[in-house]
Amino acid sequence: MALLQVLDGGPPAGLESVGSLLKRTHPHFPVSKQKLRQAEGVELVRLKRAQGGQTLGFSSRPFVLCGLPMRRLPDGQLLYERRNGHFVLQITGHPNYGVPFGQDRIVPIFLATLAVRQQSQTIRFKTATEMLATFGMHTGGKEYRRLMAAFERIFGATMFFGTDAIRSRAKVIQRSRFNFLREAKLWYNRSSDQVPNSSEFENMVVLSDDFYQEIMAHPIPTDLEAVKVLASAPAVLDLFTWLSYRCFFAKGEESIPIFGTFGLAKQIGSVEYSRPRRFRAMLEEWLETIRTLWPECPARISSDGENVVIDHASSVLSRAEGLAGSGSFR
Repeated sequence: MALLQVLDGGPPAGLESVGSLLKRTHPHFPVSKQKLRQAEGVELVRLKRAQGGQTLGFSSRPFVLCGLPMRRLPDGQLLYERRNGHFVLQITGHPNYGVPFGQDRIVPIFLATLAVRQQSQTIRFKTATEMLATFGMHTGGKEYRRLMAAFERIFGATMFFGTDAIRSRAKVIQRSRFNFLREAKLWYNRSSDQVPNSSEFENMVVLSDDFYQEIMAHPIPTDLEAVKVLASAPAVLDLFTWLSYRCFFAKGEESIPIFGTFGLAKQIGSVEYSRPRRFRAMLEEWLETIRTLWPECPARISSDGENVVIDHASSVLSRAEGLAGSGSFR
């Protein structure tokens, strides 16, 4: 349940948050602040979904179909590739900054969300605190430095995205090469509570023409509160956005192979597991986490352990709060 009803001999019956309930009923039970925040985050996701008040964020298609790396690539490795059927994503990192990885994936989500909301290739936001708060991250110096490093990796990377297809007797390769950002002006030496009082000190990011066109042509809505809960778990976040996309378009029950050339393991940015059994076990854990946020998620692992079985469903309700006309998958 999103909120728990108190019916014992404590306070009068009513609605009580998970964190408050645990502290009151199990005062000696060790629960970390992080676990409490996660529980309250899950609580909020389910409550807003039940009330039809989800907050829309937006993802860009390349990173829904093919995820970024989960971990930093080995030193000197600047090329990363993922495939989703005939879709291909290749990212070349900057020699000084490397390939984007891990929590860096929240930067494209933040930029895509603001691009759709502001309907502009030039994105403006007041402080870095705004972005950190959007994804439930701390606003200390360590997080600011991590955020700036993420922007450097995103800014310096070059992306190839397209398809490899066989038509008649010829192989057709169609790809676009582009950088994520054309220009960025980020103020990160201000104190976290200092809000600029003029546009001169606003943070400004100009998306590249191709990246902006990709976002606006294929804005993929996602539950922003769910993204906040999963921001520190990149593998689960990738699977959540991927399932949201695939389940929405499913015409009925479909099976997606877990392994092989067109398998799920080749699509999301998961680390390589030496044994299929290990990846399968992790996949089941990720699905369990997703079900706490999206109880109606129809995804399951087939009885033979070789496929993920999905069906038509929507993680984002049509009543969600967002930009009018932008709340549907394209």
